[in-house]
Amino acid sequence: MMGHHHHEHGGGKRGRHGNPEDLAAYVAKLEGADRAEWQQPDAVVRALGVAAGQTVVDVGAGPGYFAIRLARAGAHVFAVEVEPSLIELLRERVRDGGATDGVTPVFGLPDDPLVPPASCDLALVVDTFHHFPDGVAYLRRLVRALRPGGRIVNIDFHARELPVGPSVEHKVAREDFLHAAAEADLELVREETFLPYQYFLELRPR
Repeated sequence: MMGHHHHEHGGGKRGRHGNPEDLAAYVAKLEGADRAEWQQPDAVVRALGVAAGQTVVDVGAGPGYFAIRLARAGAHVFAVEVEPSLIELLRERVRDGGATDGVTPVFGLPDDPLVPPASCDLALVVDTFHHFPDGVAYLRRLVRALRPGGRIVNIDFHARELPVGPSVEHKVAREDFLHAAAEADLELVREETFLPYQYFLELRPR
């Protein structure tokens, strides 16, 4: 699956998933069969209700867990990732899989998705909000990326002890996220409760 080129990121600081063994283990964790049970990706894609031809920015896309599924549903996806080894893996998958028309890998910045303004119908953030240096500022950047009528969906772990997800101190409670969203002039328009460990919040600019 992974060639030698994953070793060649240069001498700079590596992210958490810097070497191929770590990367393989991390990707296996992201994509294991047990994740499908609790992440329910097909149900999530259905609930997102993206129409064919719409554009989605998937922030923290990793190796394309949701991006490739959304592309198969007919969306065009800007798959934003800040980790070089993951974006490289995503590029390989897009090239080797059937999603080349639908997924554009974007090497984003921790504080900026680097997608064009007014380009997206949906901004999707799954299990990634706690990585943003300034959550409110990042949400404002996502608002700039939205077309008129666009929306943001944040899916993240409830801030309690769970069998999956990061440690509790790294989780962002639903109320804390909604507080940040309000500061970014977003309002909650829909909430889905079918996921066992995560909240699913859809927001629109006020």
